[in-house]
Amino acid sequence: MTPWQPLTQAEQLTDIVRESFEQPIIIFKHSTSCSISAAAKAKIERQWADANLDGTKLYYLDLLRFRPISNEIAEKFGIRHESPQLLLIQNGECSYDASHMSIRLSDVKEAVS
Repeated sequence: MTPWQPLTQAEQLTDIVRESFEQPIIIFKHSTSCSISAAAKAKIERQWADANLDGTKLYYLDLLRFRPISNEIAEKFGIRHESPQLLLIQNGECSYDASHMSIRLSDVKEAVS
């Protein structure tokens, strides 16, 4: 089972940055009205058990409900907004990002330092 943590408040970004010094953080930005985004989310859920990313926290952002948070993420980490999009946050910075069908947990695992 995928351990999704809902990302629903901009204030959580401060906690995410702080936590990223202790453990890798993944943020998955999902558009609930997009079939490509739904496919990417399903792929993450299928791959999670085998990805061996224990100790990695996984946040889920519903873009339709919380678009201002996505804008703040783009600004805070200096990345262009896309959807769906997966970001790996380590040591306070975005060390990896992928979007659309290029989202693969195997790539995330390689990027985890």
